[in-house]
Amino acid sequence: MLTIGDYYYQLSRAEYYHPARVLTLVYQPFALGSIAILASNESKKDTRRRNLTGYILFFLGTFALLLLDLGTTGKGVIGHYIGICIIVAAFGVADSHVQGGMVGGLSFVCLEFIQSFLAGLAASGALTSGLRLMTKAAFERSSMALELFPLISTFLEFLCILLYAFIFPRLPIVKYYRSKAASEGSKTVSVDLAAGGIQTEQSLRDEDADQNQQRLSNNELLLQNIDFALDLFSIYVLTLSIFPGFIFENTGSHKLGSWCAPVLIAVYDVWDFISRYIPLIRVFKVKSRKGLMLMTVSRFFLIPAFSFTTKYGDKAWMIVLTSFLGLTNGFLTVCVLTAAPRGYNGPAQNALGNLLVLCLLGGIFSGVALDWLWLIGNKQF
Repeated sequence: MLTIGDYYYQLSRAEYYHPARVLTLVYQPFALGSIAILASNESKKDTRRRNLTGYILFFLGTFALLLLDLGTTGKGVIGHYIGICIIVAAFGVADSHVQGGMVGGLSFVCLEFIQSFLAGLAASGALTSGLRLMTKAAFERSSMALELFPLISTFLEFLCILLYAFIFPRLPIVKYYRSKAASEGSKTVSVDLAAGGIQTEQSLRDEDADQNQQRLSNNELLLQNIDFALDLFSIYVLTLSIFPGFIFENTGSHKLGSWCAPVLIAVYDVWDFISRYIPLIRVFKVKSRKGLMLMTVSRFFLIPAFSFTTKYGDKAWMIVLTSFLGLTNGFLTVCVLTAAPRGYNGPAQNALGNLLVLCLLGGIFSGVALDWLWLIGNKQF
């Protein structure tokens, strides 16, 4: 959604409504509210149904976007803009279901899988950027790109539903770790195990499991990992205070014309994707809590750097800063989310994963709100 901001500008024909900023602001309350509810009741929510609900919502949302696109016939009005806002709100609910459910679930499956999942998120952004650039280049003077792009996205979302529903639960390593989590007292994986062909006995010493394998409460987990929570919150406060609103509306054209924002977004997505593989190299992975906090806080120097570059720099410096923003965002996200769950049993890891995603989405919401401060003194506001 963030990657194709220029698509929304073309679809709504309403630049003065600030789609890059408004749509992210519409998206986040629904995402944050949903994940708060889900995180507080994660031990009672079936992970499989939760994730499938999210993927289906994503599919329906992208399909609705395609129908809305066809319905505009190239003439966006306020009604269509409101329609986009409703669809984006549905994306927020879907994101809270999928991201929290997948991170929580993968936390007790295998921590290395979290890195793969996060790299996959970034890969989707890079792929989306590539598709957007290709459709823009091929159909720049035609409305064909506006129909082609959501059509491809809808197909990919449908593919995600099939893969998660029928392939993922049958992987041997997934079945092994879910069985292990169930033996540690997790009640969220029973349907997943059944989908993988493993039947669980309901008479599995419930009383003993409750007495011997109780996990820490959400408050206790949050207090023990408050620095990780603040790291994630700060990472995304900074990132979303610049990306995508500032990049779309405050960087200027730099002689790139309408290509400026898509190119910068693509640069960010590519480096965000690459950086999520850097922690796989042990010498580069940061495990120190103090080190992670120091690196997170130091990123805030990017705010004056972007402001200065907008006024006095050229496109080369803007590309460098955008690259560094993506590089540090992906790298620190993986380091934090793979370090935090270590040392806990399966149910606690699942709960902690959901709490960290809640902090992440809280940071995104705050960053999106703070992004509006860039418009102070702007005549277009």
